[in-house]
Amino acid sequence: MANITAAMVKELRDRTGAGMMACKKALEETGGDIEKAIDKLREMGLASAAKKAGREAKEGKVASYIHAGGKIGVLVEINCETDFVANTDDFNALCKDIAMHIAAAAPEYVSREEIPQDVVEKEKNIMKEQLKQQGKPEHILDKIVEGKIEKFYEEVCLLEQPFIKDPDMKVKDLVQNTIAKLGENIVVRRFARFKVGE
Repeated sequence: MANITAAMVKELRDRTGAGMMACKKALEETGGDIEKAIDKLREMGLASAAKKAGREAKEGKVASYIHAGGKIGVLVEINCETDFVANTDDFNALCKDIAMHIAAAAPEYVSREEIPQDVVEKEKNIMKEQLKQQGKPEHILDKIVEGKIEKFYEEVCLLEQPFIKDPDMKVKDLVQNTIAKLGENIVVRRFARFKVGE
């Protein structure tokens, strides 16, 4: 077994923000490989984040963001489980990032579950009609529409959108990573986006 030094544990803690025992365990399990230990901690954190997702989140913040010389404004309510977490820098940074993202990307809904079924059906019908006009065979229409509806969710749902600061990650991944880091369930409850003249 690799010799896990205090310096290695400290480096891993500094790089991940994870607890000392979790860092030591991850280093032991990866034979002292710092990079693999970082991946291991992320896996552990995201697994525990999934477990926390069912817990009730009644604390939190309403964050605001004003952009483009006062032409666009956003209010967003983001909840967590405790007042303590609501006052951490990480939680506040998440609130600010999400408010800024909403200003830039103009989502219409928080999640796909929020979209009324009739809106989804209407989109599917429009897509099907367009595909028919393009001469696509009837038997593959539904398959193509399923792919296109996923793209639609990505355009209109906040949590499905690629995060403006890091398009390789969706907004829901940003939230999951913060849950993993802070150890509490975090929920984007609702938002309002205002644009002058709209």
